[in-house]
Amino acid sequence: MTNETQIRTLDAGALKALAHPLRVRIFDILAAQGPQTASSLAALVGETSGSTSYHLRALAAHDLIHEVEGRGTGRERWWERPKGRIDVPGPQDAMSPANRAAAQIVTAEFFRLRHETLMAYLNRPQSEVPAPWRDVGLTMTTHLDMTPAQVMSLREEMETLVESAIRRYRGQTGPDVRRVSMRAEIFDLPIQVTHSDVAPTSTEERS
Repeated sequence: MTNETQIRTLDAGALKALAHPLRVRIFDILAAQGPQTASSLAALVGETSGSTSYHLRALAAHDLIHEVEGRGTGRERWWERPKGRIDVPGPQDAMSPANRAAAQIVTAEFFRLRHETLMAYLNRPQSEVPAPWRDVGLTMTTHLDMTPAQVMSLREEMETLVESAIRRYRGQTGPDVRRVSMRAEIFDLPIQVTHSDVAPTSTEERS
């Protein structure tokens, strides 16, 4: 049985296979909405089923997705994301130009879709949200002053919390269950030079 907290780091081949905006979107839909067919994906992304079928095969070739066992027919195949988490390497100096370009495409598209989902949540009319779900969401930003060791410690605490939630709730079903998005971010901000950081200078000499 696959461990759902297991992390797969995408190799160069998988990264290149995913490096297409439509494939990233298909991959994201399978994660957010569960198994789909080429036809249902075509309706969701505004493409033909022939196009989505082509991209599904390309993703499957690198085990980014697989066919749902025991579901569908030869004409209508169902696809899903394997269980477990993936680590998408960001662009790195050590990468070849081709791999770096692939990483840039995948990273940019993932975060574009992430922002699109967040804005849809923030802007949706309250009348479209069932009453029990209207006040349960949370978006929060704060700024702290920390050392690298402190950030790593906090990151580990956040990862432990997320992994615990995955074990408890992934795959849960029931009349009150809805798919939710759980996001966690922590990163250092660029250093900004302020007047207090600069020694005073003068262009005028006095005798």
